[in-house]
Amino acid sequence: MDKGTAQTSTKSDQRVIKGWIFYDWANSVYNLVISSAIFPVFYANVTESHYLKTVGRNELLPDENVMVDFFGITLSNSVLFSYVLAASFLVVSILSPLLSGIADVTGSKKRFLQFFCYLGALSSISLFWFNPANIEWGMLSIFLASIGFWNSLVFYNAYLPEIAEPKYHDNISARGFSMGYFGSMILLVICLSIIMFIDPAYTKYSFILVGLWWMGFAQVTFRRLPYNIHKRDVKTGYIFKGVQELKSVFKEFRQTKRLQRYLLSFFFFNTGVQTVMLMAVVFAKKEIDWGAAGGDTGLIIAILLIQILGAGGAYLMSFISSLIGNLKTLIFVVMGWMTLCIWAYWLESPTEFYFLAAGIGIVMGGVQALSRSTYSKFLPTTEDTTSYFSFYDVAEKIGIVLGLFFFGLMEYLTGDLRASVLSIVAFFAVGLVLLIFVPRKESEKGRKVLSASRLRKLAEKENAD
Repeated sequence: MDKGTAQTSTKSDQRVIKGWIFYDWANSVYNLVISSAIFPVFYANVTESHYLKTVGRNELLPDENVMVDFFGITLSNSVLFSYVLAASFLVVSILSPLLSGIADVTGSKKRFLQFFCYLGALSSISLFWFNPANIEWGMLSIFLASIGFWNSLVFYNAYLPEIAEPKYHDNISARGFSMGYFGSMILLVICLSIIMFIDPAYTKYSFILVGLWWMGFAQVTFRRLPYNIHKRDVKTGYIFKGVQELKSVFKEFRQTKRLQRYLLSFFFFNTGVQTVMLMAVVFAKKEIDWGAAGGDTGLIIAILLIQILGAGGAYLMSFISSLIGNLKTLIFVVMGWMTLCIWAYWLESPTEFYFLAAGIGIVMGGVQALSRSTYSKFLPTTEDTTSYFSFYDVAEKIGIVLGLFFFGLMEYLTGDLRASVLSIVAFFAVGLVLLIFVPRKESEKGRKVLSASRLRKLAEKENAD
């Protein structure tokens, strides 16, 4: 057992809740600096420079794509980026259910959280040595960093229903995302200051700072979150028992009509959300002339604007949901996403992108915080929160794989990145329709569902007798 927080920690312990929130502060720097802002720009620049050297020119031709050689396959740099990310999400979607079952049956989700945190942080640091001449190694770092970040979240999110009552989930989730937005903005400003006022060649040091920030501030979370809160002790056969645990939870899940329908709608609208967030910088870099707006710095400032308004959006949507309910709020937010994607198709100037970024920031913070807290509130009473959140995680990651593959495929088939953005509207539309039909209350059968932990304890008692 960790020395930080005793196993007997109870719900609504503010020290524990603040420790949980702090992981958003720690890990969100990856999502901003690596996924959204600095690395995509760095990646686009270094691959373009390497490509121009290869073809013996100083600049790209009109509408020419930057091509890279990846294990003997020639494809555009943006398609490679989207496919590598898609592959990482596919791995996460396979690993998380199995590992979550093991985590629940052994009470070891904190250990898994720590492992994937360190994997992601160290892989981020390794991007310092990214070299387009050996792009396979560089994309491996991106691949592992993505696995570390996203797999850590399934174990992190699973703590929410264990540390707080459902009525507090919206507020706590919003506080977490807001802390993440503010923390990542601070590091982004530090990185931008180094790039702008010292030397652009120091861009690579941003990746080291991300890893150190992530690992360092995560120690607050690791010290305060309880370890093995349900006091489970399984030393042998835990893989088999983990699989059995997951099967039991899945049987429960199938009886919860509202939870099932919500997760299906989440699969589609979140596919759109995550695809837009992951590819926004690639789109803006290729399709908009940033020369008059300060070049790459102007683009990164637009991403910073998204973060600032994302923090406010999380609190705003949490407040609105307290007035009209989570589902109605999510419906309006998804409609907002659809409108913004359609608008993006006709964007031409940096000024227009700044307005788009403001809109994305508000709906981004709202949809992320509410999606997590809504799922948490819809869970039946259970000790197996990690297994339940693995279904949420799989829906999220498979959706991202589908979205990124579809995004890359549309660009490959049409040669038009704008067509890729417009096509994402379809995911939002399907998610919106499904969201409208999510029941406002759980079915009687769903409310009476027994948790896997209660079934297991009953079986253990019968065997003992």
